[in-house]
Amino acid sequence: MDRADIRIPSHGELLAAYLYRPAVDVSVPCVVMAHGFSATRDDSLPGYAEAFCRAGFAAVVFDYRYFGASTGEPRQFLDLTFQHDDYRAVIAWARRAEGIDPDRIVLWGSSFSGGHVLAVAAGDPRIAAVIAQAPFTDGLAVIRQIPYRTLKRIGLAWALDLVAARLGAKPVHLRVIGRPGTVAIMAQPDAVPGFTAMLDPDTRWSNEVTARALMPVVFFRPCRIAGRLSMPVLFCVCDGDLATPPGPSLQAARAAPRGELRRYPYGHFDIYNDPQAKTDQVEFLRRVFGS
Repeated sequence: MDRADIRIPSHGELLAAYLYRPAVDVSVPCVVMAHGFSATRDDSLPGYAEAFCRAGFAAVVFDYRYFGASTGEPRQFLDLTFQHDDYRAVIAWARRAEGIDPDRIVLWGSSFSGGHVLAVAAGDPRIAAVIAQAPFTDGLAVIRQIPYRTLKRIGLAWALDLVAARLGAKPVHLRVIGRPGTVAIMAQPDAVPGFTAMLDPDTRWSNEVTARALMPVVFFRPCRIAGRLSMPVLFCVCDGDLATPPGPSLQAARAAPRGELRRYPYGHFDIYNDPQAKTDQVEFLRRVFGS
């Protein structure tokens, strides 16, 4: 197994990525991977990429622009469309890369990016397979879980950040995680311990995102396009998920023509440290590619 630290161009920025290659002399499938809401390539994703590489698949794990080791200003600027475009940029790079089969590209996403991969794959029927782990499939379902008082303060930050963007002022940020009752995007009881347990000791993660792009997230509902996914899709759903409610994801798994469902009896963050999830995903890829 070999891991290279590479940079992939995307819309004028450079995406920091790790490329994992198995020690084989033939072209192999490649799993394109990115993290969820604000986390980076170093935060629990290498374990998945290594599992895929040991099974004979290449993997590319990247940071979105404005996050982690990738370039882009302002920092921590979360934009739904930009993140989808970054996935597409890495897919295009992988299809040109030596030793990767351009017709066997797999999209992998977890939490927020679990929704991204559904949306990107729906627009690219050439994608060979998708793995959506603890996926964000319905922004409206997520927003309903946030207390009204907190929601009002988040809305105020969003409005102030829009004004700041127009004036060219410093962005207004919101915390990603916080204790219950605090103003944060994720303030469920397991958010702080679960998220921090996922982080690498040398992580570049920062507990903030710009508020200006949050409104499109509310109306991001990839569960509604699951019926358009023609490729095999593995949905890994956590029954105790407090961050991305499992109901819409279960519906999406049923709606996907070639959807497969695996359910896990725990919360949103536990899946990152569960070897069974990695085993299930590797077995799914082996079935898809007959290896």
